[in-house]
Amino acid sequence: MKGVMAKDKQRRLLPSLREKKRYLAFEVISKTSIPSHAATEAIQQSVLSFGGELGTASAGLYVMPKLFNKQKGILRTSHTALDLVRASLCSINHICNEPVIVRSTGASGSLKKVKNTGG
Repeated sequence: MKGVMAKDKQRRLLPSLREKKRYLAFEVISKTSIPSHAATEAIQQSVLSFGGELGTASAGLYVMPKLFNKQKGILRTSHTALDLVRASLCSINHICNEPVIVRSTGASGSLKKVKNTGG
């Protein structure tokens, strides 16, 4: 039975084969407080409309809900799609029928570094 379990166990990918990720800190500027789920939805829709389905799939976008507070947040994306995500953040004008400005405040390959830059 042990031999069967060992065959089914997946091995981790080598670091050279893993997708390289970047963390992007962003800020939502608005008159009222915007809930995190609404901001996440707006970001995902913006990337989808700006980059299309193929660009969104290759971006590997993940908005970190636990790191969104006081109108600031952090998202994770692929290193090749960082410019696509930044450009799509600029195209967000409204969240929950509230006029907003979404701007990126910093990017890094390390979560610790991006937290210090403004996340």
